[in-house]
Amino acid sequence: MVKPELPLLPAVVPGRVSHTRRVPLRHRFAYRTYQWLVDVDDVPHHGILASFSPADHLGSPDRTLRENVAAFTAAQGVVLEQDDRVLMLANARSLGYVFDPLSVFWCLKSTGELRCVVLEIHNTYGERHAHLALPDDSGRFSLGKEFYVSPFFTVHGRYDVALRLTPEKVTVAIDLVQDDVRVFSAAFTGRPRPARSKAVVAAALRTPLVTYQVWTLIRLHGIGLWLRRLPVVPRRPHIPPEGVR
Repeated sequence: MVKPELPLLPAVVPGRVSHTRRVPLRHRFAYRTYQWLVDVDDVPHHGILASFSPADHLGSPDRTLRENVAAFTAAQGVVLEQDDRVLMLANARSLGYVFDPLSVFWCLKSTGELRCVVLEIHNTYGERHAHLALPDDSGRFSLGKEFYVSPFFTVHGRYDVALRLTPEKVTVAIDLVQDDVRVFSAAFTGRPRPARSKAVVAAALRTPLVTYQVWTLIRLHGIGLWLRRLPVVPRRPHIPPEGVR
């Protein structure tokens, strides 16, 4: 696999997130946000503005983030070596709260080459799911949809995913394809900046209460779609894959 160029870590990544729904109703929004790009073996702590905990992600809260990622990849048939590096793009817990719709873990060999990626998805019902993927040299791959996320989409189809990780840009783009139709797209694009105190405070001031905003906007847009009479798909209990509690 390709060897990605990496920004200086830890990094705060100001950017924009966008969602586009195409059928049966058209609905689009984009807003300013920021995420964090960190090495799970050396996560930063910025008091109430940003912290990271294994309890907020896949696996056991009694293990480290790295141990949980390694346990999940091993359960999927990919064993991480001791000198492998694991980078995480995620929201931090801020002002006592975190909601992270999608976390991305890049698992890198000691040579810097990509071993695999893990996508961890959270829905607003307190459930989580994860996928392991082997991107091609352009950072692209596809995954089957196995998890109830939006109450307006059934659990079938596939995700077409494109990832980009460079010193200048971090991008996560996902298309949901159902019955050969691209029905939904979501993307985050940001520019990583070294997470010095000035940059952290600037991001928090530019987008205050960021994780609360994520939670609120998801619900407001959902209410808007419901008021437009978009049918709700019943949710069934989710059984997460091995390595995801």
